[in-house]
Amino acid sequence: MGLDLDAYLGVHTAALQLRERRTELLAQNLANADTPGYKARDLDFRTALASATGPAAAPGAIKATQVRHFGTRETGPAAAGAAEGSTEAFLKYRTPLAPALDGNTVDAQLEQAAFADNAVRYQATLSFLSSKFRSLMTAITGQ
Repeated sequence: MGLDLDAYLGVHTAALQLRERRTELLAQNLANADTPGYKARDLDFRTALASATGPAAAPGAIKATQVRHFGTRETGPAAAGAAEGSTEAFLKYRTPLAPALDGNTVDAQLEQAAFADNAVRYQATLSFLSSKFRSLMTAITGQ
C-alpha cells in the first residue's frame, strides 16, 4: 500500500509556496517605499490557494477528469495562471489609504504589518509540515 504524500501533507505545500511569493512581493513593496510612481502589489492569497489546490467539489457532484468533459475548459487569466503554476493572475494592486503626491502607493506601516503577519503564518505552516514529517518518520522507523 503506497502513501500519497500530496494527500498526506494536504494544502500546506501549496500554502508554503504562496506565502514565499507573498513575502517577496511585500519585500519589494518595502524596498520601493520611496520610489516615485511605484504601485504596491499584493497576492490574493485565498484565491491563489483555492486555485492551487483545485476547485472544491460538492459531495456527489460530477467531477471532470479531462478538460474536454462537460465543457469544463477554463479560459482567462486565472486559468492561465493556474495552468502555469504562476501567481501572476492573483496579483492585485494595493489601494492606498493616503495617496502620495509622487504616485507611490506603498504605506510602509501597512506593508510591515502584512510582512510580519505573513512571516508568522509562514512559520506556522513550516511547523505543521515539520510535525507531519516527524510523525511519518516515527511511523517508518517505529520509534
